[in-house]
Amino acid sequence: FGDRHGNIVHLFERECSIQRRHQKIIEESPSPALDDATRTIMADAAVKAARAVNYEGAGTVEFIYSDVDQSFFFLEMNTRLQVEHPVTELVTNRDLVAEQIRVARGERLSFAQHDLKQTGHAIEVRLYAEDPMRNFLPATGKIHKFAASTRPGVRVDAGITDGSEISIYYDPMIAKIIVHHPGDRSAAVDLMRQALHDTVLFGPANNLDFLRDVLAHKEFRAGRFTTHFIAEHFPTYRGAQVTPDLREIARLSAGLVFFHGGSRLHEEDRRKQERQAVAAGGGDLAPWFDLEGFELWSD
Repeated sequence: FGDRHGNIVHLFERECSIQRRHQKIIEESPSPALDDATRTIMADAAVKAARAVNYEGAGTVEFIYSDVDQSFFFLEMNTRLQVEHPVTELVTNRDLVAEQIRVARGERLSFAQHDLKQTGHAIEVRLYAEDPMRNFLPATGKIHKFAASTRPGVRVDAGITDGSEISIYYDPMIAKIIVHHPGDRSAAVDLMRQALHDTVLFGPANNLDFLRDVLAHKEFRAGRFTTHFIAEHFPTYRGAQVTPDLREIARLSAGLVFFHGGSRLHEEDRRKQERQAVAAGGGDLAPWFDLEGFELWSD
């Protein structure tokens, strides 16, 4: 972050290796791949790059990192607030949108480097209307129901409500789900899994189940992943992993549907026979024969 008065600071790093089609879907901070020494060297390099062009406002310097020899290489600089900026906001406890506006007005940064610290661990997932079973092809349609987690430590930045339409004209992102835990990465991962479990989404094809499976994968939980993580571990995704508990729920649900469905068919046959008998006798059909049920004085 820089201002026109020559002040430039870094706000630590975001780990963005979990990608599909070269686009990020999960981001976190701190990165489980970096040690403190590498983190410091990388942050200094980012500040030098920004200072070399007298940079103003928020920006992200991206690096490619090798976990073989801890070397890293400049990739690009994004001169804006990025989609994943809430991750940085939560670990630094800074409102970057407000800071961006403040700097654009010509004011000085409201914080110095020594004011900034990483606290806890934050993770963001991008909830998309896309089909993981069709190579993440974007999907369109109406959102029939969307309910986000309300747990403490969970933030949801959503652009839709019930009834919203996902069209072909815009990015199919439905929401960003971000968690922050004051403890370690493992606690943050558990909190995100709970938040995804709480999330309800009915509408077009989406990646909610896929995100749940990624967060549950042992290599992700261990922090061992590269930009090839999805290609390596989910090369042909076939839907949510069915646990024994889910299999039992499905079996019981199928039994209930069969039982009640059979009862309903029997009732419909009985009503049909009654209507035929009344009609054959020349009588009029009363509502008691013609309707399954109604409420008196209702609209």
